Amino acid sequence: MDGFEELSTPAPRSVTAAGVEIGRGSRVVLRPGEGGDIFDRALAGQPALVEAIHEDTEGKVHLAVTLDDDPGRDLGAKRQPGHRFFFSPAEVEPLAGDADGLPSVRVLVAGIGNIFLADDGFGVEVAQRLERRALPPGVEVKDFGIRGMDLVYALGEGYDVAVFIDAVPRGEAPGTLFLIEPELELDAGEVMLDAHGMDPVKVLSLAAQLGPVPERVLVVGRGVDVAAGSMHVAGDVLLEEVA
Repeated sequence: MDGFEELSTPAPRSVTAAGVEIGRGSRVVLRPGEGGDIFDRALAGQPALVEAIHEDTEGKVHLAVTLDDDPGRDLGAKRQPGHRFFFSPAEVEPLAGDADGLPSVRVLVAGIGNIFLADDGFGVEVAQRLERRALPPGVEVKDFGIRGMDLVYALGEGYDVAVFIDAVPRGEAPGTLFLIEPELELDAGEVMLDAHGMDPVKVLSLAAQLGPVPERVLVVGRGVDVAAGSMHVAGDVLLEEVA
């Protein structure tokens, strides 16, 4: 097995820390071991959230965490250094009651589209509305807009299912809702993402080249009038259909 094959091996969904199973979404207290640097000592005793689990080519597992009291915690979830820290499972202590009942299935709901192009902002609008609702355990909703690389990295975070919400011209009347499970033939060659748009197939192809991707991908689409579409009640219509 070469280095690229090792990197494409899925990281574990959960690990054991102090006899408790923890995973993405678990809350822990940081307990850095001896020999750490000044940052480790400064973070000792801090409560944090596990954002991801990674495994390096030597088989060592690392927990990526963000601090509870970090005002820029959302930047850590976006992989920004200085807001995202790494510790081994032996260096964290699970918080009582927060590590139990890890979801058996993890689902990423991704809102896709350009809000400046009328109906193309459909996925963004729906994602923003869903984010304000209570979600089932294991379901995460994010507005990706046209940020293809952000979605590439998110797809490698160990989700079982990815649901893309997007406006898709398929010939149906504007406002028609449909659910499809595409049979994707991912491009194995060089993939170039468009900085001004989002092509889900290219995003999946690049994500698959970098590592494991969700086993199942669904598209919740809305028929659009590419000539004169408007947003009006698009978000409410979809929410009523899938509620």
